Amino acid sequence: MRIPGTVILSRPDALGDAVVTLTTAGWIKAHAPDTRIIVICKEYARAVWKHCDHVDAIITLEELQAGDAPSMLAATKADAIVHVFPHRDVALWAKKAGIPLRIATSHRLFNWTTCNKLVHFTRKRSLLHEAQLNIKLLEPFGLPMPTNVQELVPHMGLRAPTPTDEVRSLLRMDRKRVILHPLLGSGVGWGLDNYATLMRSLDPTKWQVIITGTSKEAGIYRKELPMDLPHVADAGGRYDLEELMMLIGSCNAMVAASTGPLHIAAALGLRTVGLFSMRRPIFPARWAPLGIDAHALTFDPQCATCAAGKECDCITRIPVQRVMDLLERD
Repeated sequence: MRIPGTVILSRPDALGDAVVTLTTAGWIKAHAPDTRIIVICKEYARAVWKHCDHVDAIITLEELQAGDAPSMLAATKADAIVHVFPHRDVALWAKKAGIPLRIATSHRLFNWTTCNKLVHFTRKRSLLHEAQLNIKLLEPFGLPMPTNVQELVPHMGLRAPTPTDEVRSLLRMDRKRVILHPLLGSGVGWGLDNYATLMRSLDPTKWQVIITGTSKEAGIYRKELPMDLPHVADAGGRYDLEELMMLIGSCNAMVAASTGPLHIAAALGLRTVGLFSMRRPIFPARWAPLGIDAHALTFDPQCATCAAGKECDCITRIPVQRVMDLLERD
């Protein structure tokens, strides 16, 4: 099948999910450079898509919810929509808009009544990376599957926006700059005690350590981390996503669990150290950061507790020295 002239990719969900979907747009462009790609995303993730070379236009879920969504989608004159993340309302609007080809997974009941091309696979038990699973949804276009997930890395297409003077003012350009993003919205992280040890271990004559997080997260980590160290800067709650991307793009490395900022850092080419447990579906095979210098660390790849699907804190036992070794490696 010929790849349509205009394709909508719908992924109105979390930030990390948006970043790993950049390669879906890139894979289409690699095989059909003239195809126009429109993205449906949540407003808070707009900056990621805005700075992706593969994206021609953006419509936010909030804009659709506030307006006449079917008419707005019809006005795009899209030939196809790919529901990378299933959303009942978006699926219904796309059908009402008369978009000719509407692609989705067969594993959501509402897709059977709103879409006309269903792709049969399950994410739940898959050993493939999320980015590879997204490419499976392009099957109706006749696109090949990548032989491995690393084949998708050159197709991220993410660029860091030029930093403002305010962002530059935080940076020490005479040091290597590492961002630590110590907390995450859900799940078990590496632990603030490990981040504190890492902060104390990094040579202050060589490194600037920048701590990031939301305002709420900053209220937590400021009580536990040695924020008064001379080589530490606090960026918690200070920036919106666009500015955070400026900051990340101006640094050399990032350390975090599986969060949106981790995936942004990897896509921008930083040395990225991701900290993971082996419990499905949050294990590295599915969610490792994608980038030219991205790494996923686990404590025990054979963790029996994780294999049983039980809650596990093995991520907290990843040695600080392993992270140090990666950061300081030439």
